Amino acid sequence: MADNLSDTLKKLKITAVDRTEDSLEGCLDCLLQALAQNNTETSEKMHGSGILQLFASLLTPQSSCTAKVANVIAEVAKNEFMRVPCVDAGLISPLVQLLNSKDQEVLLQTGRALGNICYDSHEGRSAVDQAGGAQIVIDHLRSLCSITDPANEKLLTVFCGMLMNYSNENDSLQAQLINMGVIPTLVKLLGIHCQNAALTEMCLVAFGNLAELESSKEQFASTNIAEELVKLFKKQIEHDKREMIFEVLAPLAENDAIKLQLVEAGLVECLLEIVQQKVDSDKEDDIAELKTGSDLMVLLLLGDESMQKLFEGGKGNVFQRVLSWIPSNNHQLQLAGALAIANFARNDGNCIHMVDNGIVEKLMDLLDRHVEDGNVTVQHAALSALRNLAIPVVNKAKMLSAGVTGAVLKFLKSEMPPVQFKLLGTLRMLIDAQEAAEQLGKNVKLVERLVEWCEAKDHAGVMGESNRLLSALIRHSKSKDVIKTIVQSGGIKHLVTMATSEHVIMQNEALVALALIAALELGTAEKDLESAKLVQILHRLLADERSAPEIKYNSMVLICALMGSESLHKEVQDLAFLDVVSKLRSHENKSVAQQASLTEQRLAVES
Repeated sequence: MADNLSDTLKKLKITAVDRTEDSLEGCLDCLLQALAQNNTETSEKMHGSGILQLFASLLTPQSSCTAKVANVIAEVAKNEFMRVPCVDAGLISPLVQLLNSKDQEVLLQTGRALGNICYDSHEGRSAVDQAGGAQIVIDHLRSLCSITDPANEKLLTVFCGMLMNYSNENDSLQAQLINMGVIPTLVKLLGIHCQNAALTEMCLVAFGNLAELESSKEQFASTNIAEELVKLFKKQIEHDKREMIFEVLAPLAENDAIKLQLVEAGLVECLLEIVQQKVDSDKEDDIAELKTGSDLMVLLLLGDESMQKLFEGGKGNVFQRVLSWIPSNNHQLQLAGALAIANFARNDGNCIHMVDNGIVEKLMDLLDRHVEDGNVTVQHAALSALRNLAIPVVNKAKMLSAGVTGAVLKFLKSEMPPVQFKLLGTLRMLIDAQEAAEQLGKNVKLVERLVEWCEAKDHAGVMGESNRLLSALIRHSKSKDVIKTIVQSGGIKHLVTMATSEHVIMQNEALVALALIAALELGTAEKDLESAKLVQILHRLLADERSAPEIKYNSMVLICALMGSESLHKEVQDLAFLDVVSKLRSHENKSVAQQASLTEQRLAVES
């Protein structure tokens, strides 16, 4: 074999110059045979012999051997080490020229050769890009799109594969294909050739690549991709094929317009069916499909229009089915059910309807099942749903009387920041009522945990929510006992720090809470306010031109309230507050200007 190959290569070098078609064809047949038997070894020998350089001159449209030459290149380029030599031998330009051929076999082998040279090769892609190969292939796909004979479908499959290898994991080349209008063409191909498994698969992989790119979503949304994918999905029985479609659906469903199209095309019904079929199975593939299907369902509910369409005033079949997931024994379904409820609970109307129809009790039962060594993702999802449901004012009292705070407080011992964050958010939403705020504010365990979390520097969300809840307990309860509990637990310094937050809303909440402390329990809090350097902070807030009007206003209210403490009063005098305050009398905001006059009078009298 080795001797034959050496002879063939020598003969080919002579024949390539003489251009005798018959002996050229014989040499190419020998090469193809050798490549079929041992591709790697044959390719190495060809590389060593320098024969590749001659191939460029053999790639002529007139020759009857052109398709075989391209076939040899396609076989050789299956080896990674041969791709750059193919580029260096100048083969790309003549191959791209051959894409203009009318001969189907030449087009097929040329498409294979270019596709293999591009596979995972920056040099190959770059050369095809410079030669303008992609546009010619897309034009072919467009013009051949409607022809359904097997030979044409094979060619279309090769061309799709070539574009995929050309652009895979390369954002700029994918963007180029999108600008050339490849997406509508591929969607059309999928619709016409959905019976052809190889071509369908190639389209799906191409969609999967392109759908990751944000710029592709608008183009996809202007086609009937949703309809085609759902139609295809309904036909699939095999797990692997469904998985391929899922991989395209997930990135596409991030776009709100496509979410709605998928809902209208009936994807949700398919997903519900999968859940029903797979829920009791312990097969790995079925478990994976259940997860993918229910996750996708939750994703579809993230779009406002698609969510509202599926809610159907709380009467919809989809909503009812999702409700039935929550009491299920399957953790994945419990998770998806709770997340779906959290997504449905994105407007007041839906929240009120769900609370009136008993959803809170279902979520509390679910949480109860996950208190001891529970599933953290389920805890997080159920708390998210409760937090969202607690936003409408009319729901708060109903949820409090249903016992939500008790259910939520069971998770105080959780060490998982995502659970802590949602727990805090849920409680903060619920305590607008004075009675609830007072009850929680006197709960020493809760307050001590809040003070601890106020120092969670690694988890800004938990830290922020803890501070806000501490402040809210004071603001809503206006209770001396609550203030005493917070002082005894060491919470004052955190409220003072919160007054310096970069978020105006948090600064404001802190200042109002501190003013209530000063008005109701100044003696108890005096030492802590002093050691937290509250007076210096207030001076800084008033002197800073960037402070918002409401911050200046509430800082002055607080200064006046602090005058009842001898030691704090002295600090105010020492810092020459009068200068800063008198400047604020001419402030453009009327409330600030009025409060500045009142504060100035108070300071003048007390000095």
